[in-house]
Amino acid sequence: MRSVIAALVLVAGAACAPAAPAQRGGQVEPGIEVLLRDSLSLVRGERVGLITNQSGRDRRGRSDIDLLAHAPGVRLVALFAPEHGIRGTAEAGARIATDTDAATGVPIYSLYGAVHAPTPAMLDSVDVLLYDIQDAGARFYTYVWTMALSAEAAGRAHVPFVVLDRPDPIRGDRVEGGVLDTAYRSFVGQYPVALRYGLTPGELLRYLAGTGQVTADVHVIPMDGWRRDMWYDDTGLPWVRPSPNLRTMDALVLYPGTVFFEGTNLSEGRGTEAPFQLIGAAWLTDAGAIARELNLLNMGGVEFDSTARTIAQGQKWGGQTIPMLRVSVTARDRVNPVEVAAYMLQVIRRRHPDDFTWLLPHMDQLAGSDALRRAVDAGTVAELLPVLDAQSRAFAAAARPYEIYKP
Repeated sequence: MRSVIAALVLVAGAACAPAAPAQRGGQVEPGIEVLLRDSLSLVRGERVGLITNQSGRDRRGRSDIDLLAHAPGVRLVALFAPEHGIRGTAEAGARIATDTDAATGVPIYSLYGAVHAPTPAMLDSVDVLLYDIQDAGARFYTYVWTMALSAEAAGRAHVPFVVLDRPDPIRGDRVEGGVLDTAYRSFVGQYPVALRYGLTPGELLRYLAGTGQVTADVHVIPMDGWRRDMWYDDTGLPWVRPSPNLRTMDALVLYPGTVFFEGTNLSEGRGTEAPFQLIGAAWLTDAGAIARELNLLNMGGVEFDSTARTIAQGQKWGGQTIPMLRVSVTARDRVNPVEVAAYMLQVIRRRHPDDFTWLLPHMDQLAGSDALRRAVDAGTVAELLPVLDAQSRAFAAAARPYEIYKP
């Protein structure tokens, strides 16, 4: 194992170099393919554990599980399933059971049930632990915290932790939304990073390890051809929903803001065809007037309209047909999703003081502090946004030394 660790250190050092150039709309090669193409010696002959889900695929759509199980000399001995499960079909918050992969016979250990990181017993047979999951680029997306907690668990077990890198799907040059106050630490925000952090999973873990917040032997197999100004659909990689309710690029663009409605008694669009793009409640009978008021704010890259939807059973307002606001992305390069959601919350809260309810502590955990909730209540969102911007700029500067890919 010593030789493997030494080789991984070389890969981590090489990852500091700029990525190979790629044209907009070009083909980005994900970390799993780079590993198999020229770095398979790092895991050949070793007992490999893999944290992944349906998004861990190569450009031909082949699962990491199958690729590694059939790679010459690789012994895939353990799979680890995050939120939504190894195939990404479970709903948000549903506990994931320990199971066995039918195709390979490899045991699947749950990291979204009794534990959120591998236990020493789970790692007892593992020589090196790999991570490959497509991120959403937002702090409250639980997969990156599965990554960080698992890296720490691997560190305690003296097992190297290797990230097979993937794109930040909403660009790696945008940092927004303020930094988590650790008093509000939860599984939707484990460390003080910006809400929209502008880093790939590998870069984020390099930052956390490099600043001493995570103790682990961390290495990254970088992508080939990714640039920081790329949206996911610029990469040429096939689209796979990162989770059941992130279905489109527009949903990904808005998600870092409209997910805040999870922390209220309004529907965030789950149970409709457009989660995170449709927001509503049975009492939102003035949705048309709200849309007009929001449009007058001239927020960049979005337009608002009113509509109605029947919500699926099992979700907020399930079984009811309710009025809703539709948020349409008109120019995604101009959208600041936190600003969009903050003003939506403020307008709705002001118009419906007796109907609107916060769901605590979830709202503050999503926002990373109570500052947004208090600003919405006081009608001072305009004063809060520059404060969040300053926090975000400071985080971006602190994270820059850990970036792998250059503009």
